[in-house]
Amino acid sequence: MFTVYILFSKQLNTFYCGYTGTSIAKRLQQHLYDHKGFTSKAKDWEIIYSKIEINKTDAIKLEKKSKNEA
Repeated sequence: MFTVYILFSKQLNTFYCGYTGTSIAKRLQQHLYDHKGFTSKAKDWEIIYSKIEINKTDAIKLEKKSKNEA
């Protein structure tokens, strides 16, 4: 099972879309503390949306759709 999520940072005034096969709480902690990518630029990320998908293919499709609409 995979979760598609959207994070928001007030500091950067921007959104980040992603998906994970792990716990959404654990993934948020990784973005806040253990991440070297785009989300490492701020430490105030909040989950503003999440949706559980049954399989990875559907999660990837929803993530891409979310990025195109953002």
